[in-house]
Amino acid sequence: MKEYRQHSYQPPAGATEILLVRHGESRPASPENPFPLVEGHGDPELHENGRQQANLVGERLRDEALAAIYVTNLRRTAETAAPLAKYLGVQPIMEKDLREVCLGEWEGGLLRIKAAAQDPIFVQMQQEQRWDVIPGAESWEMLNARIMRGLQRIHSSHQNEKVAAVVHGGVIAHIVAHATGARPFAFNGADNGSITHIVMHEERIIVRGFNDSTHVRSTLHDGSGQLT
Repeated sequence: MKEYRQHSYQPPAGATEILLVRHGESRPASPENPFPLVEGHGDPELHENGRQQANLVGERLRDEALAAIYVTNLRRTAETAAPLAKYLGVQPIMEKDLREVCLGEWEGGLLRIKAAAQDPIFVQMQQEQRWDVIPGAESWEMLNARIMRGLQRIHSSHQNEKVAAVVHGGVIAHIVAHATGARPFAFNGADNGSITHIVMHEERIIVRGFNDSTHVRSTLHDGSGQLT
């Protein structure tokens, strides 16, 4: 009698496995000390807790067979990637199109302040699940176009390989929602230092895991899922 056993998942030939790492916790926002801007995006450094998370990410992934590490042009991703890059002896590659959602007039840490105050525009943004409720912020279409460009470049360069990409909470949420057909904000709030596992094959994105934060659990607190 011929038997058919269950098998573990194997990526399709030519696919790219991408470990999306959310950067470590960045420094607090305040009206008196707004974040500096880089090309219109808030660019805070890591908080001390975020540096600890970066070390824990490095320890977690140091034995992975990673072909490359990607970061964005915002310093919190480069600072988070640094311990892992040191373990692996590689230089991170910049992929600017995976930078955080542009928040327009609410950059520089203002989103956190508005969220804490439950500003009416923030409430409307959550209800409509649209970043561009904020004046000057990116639309879903603009965000999707650049994120997909960035992912496709990584995929084209790393077929049949695994890479890590240290990115942002809004970017991870967008990718997973887009891949699964969920509402735009369904996956907002990935923890700092968490790992989300996707497989990219041609135009298709397969989600293999979301928000694995076991390695940073001791560092998490009530604000850990906030964006930016």
